[in-house]
Amino acid sequence: MGEINKLAEKITAPIVPCDVSNNDDMLNLLTKAKEHFGGGVDFILHSIGMSLNLRKGKHYTEIDYGFNQKTLDISATSLHRLLATAMKLDAINEWGSVVALTYIAAQRVFPDYNEMADAKALLESVTRSFGYHYAVKKHVRVNTVSQSPTRTTAGSGVKGFDGFINYAEKMSPLGNASAEDCANYCVSLFSDLTRMVTMQNLFHDGGFSFTGVTESVIEQMEK
Repeated sequence: MGEINKLAEKITAPIVPCDVSNNDDMLNLLTKAKEHFGGGVDFILHSIGMSLNLRKGKHYTEIDYGFNQKTLDISATSLHRLLATAMKLDAINEWGSVVALTYIAAQRVFPDYNEMADAKALLESVTRSFGYHYAVKKHVRVNTVSQSPTRTTAGSGVKGFDGFINYAEKMSPLGNASAEDCANYCVSLFSDLTRMVTMQNLFHDGGFSFTGVTESVIEQMEK
């Protein structure tokens, strides 16, 4: 909690613990947020994910289904729980924006990404389905950002992660998008400049998602 405490102190913000798989905790989080801001919020970032099977070293073909259910609940269903609770509490202002972070493994196979690929696919589906209803009800936008592989505590747990970051760098015409670049992109999606963008999965990966092969990769293979 050390880094979170430092951030909270820097921006003068309260810390509200929340188990995102618990309805009461989610209700408490959004209630406290409304109290702190004196009303609804303009934007929310969903940036949470955890794979129990990955952490336990279980291969995708031999996952524990109890762990899998928890993984999906934390990493994907939590977005539905967040949006549903926010809608009931009227916690997001009209033309507000919700952004969730995802990864291209929802569309393509990355063997060692394990069950998180399924979780990200579900996350993107919730974005589309709930995004429709929130747009109709209150013009709230809901999108996912599919980011380049980024060095995080969670990402570092994926087998061969360092090698894959180097591969993605060579496969991306612009190179990998940094965490700071991702934050800037999210800010643009929170702004009124993108008020007509919703229910989209937006790739922020330096061109990786639409590149078949690059000269850098070919040169590396021919060495």
